[in-house]
Amino acid sequence: MALRKIVLQGDECLKKKCRVVTDFNSRLHILLDDMAETLLDSGGVGLAAPQVGILRRVCVVMNEDDEIIELINPEIVATEGEQTGLEGCLSVPGKYGVVTRPYVVRVRAQDRNGDFFEVEDEGLTARCFCHEIEHLDGHLFVEHTDHLLSDEELAEYIRRQEEEEEQE
Repeated sequence: MALRKIVLQGDECLKKKCRVVTDFNSRLHILLDDMAETLLDSGGVGLAAPQVGILRRVCVVMNEDDEIIELINPEIVATEGEQTGLEGCLSVPGKYGVVTRPYVVRVRAQDRNGDFFEVEDEGLTARCFCHEIEHLDGHLFVEHTDHLLSDEELAEYIRRQEEEEEQE
């Protein structure tokens, strides 16, 4: 396994639609292993192949139990509800915006061996499914927010969220 370099906003590969994976071979397995290692090293919760310069429909998402879910050729097949919250991206380091996403998301994908499966989750993991799958079509979260928060706005947003959680 190896750490891969995460490409940053402005790199052309982040704007391109990724190709479907058809070969479920050792090269794919190495990519998945490297992406998982890169994700763990970065402290993020999701990573899509174009973020490491590979234009294939592959992403990895860490769920709230700290398990890494590998998604090859993923498609969102169902959504429910709505959540609005803070979102960032490893390819847009240090920048955050407020984005509305579905609260529950069901994804149909293939595993590293090509077998189809479905996975459903809510909250942060659902947000991450949407975020990473959008990368595969050449989109970034910044397209969903009217502006990126300044450091002061970010601190204020986090403070308000903590106050709301204390009141619950």
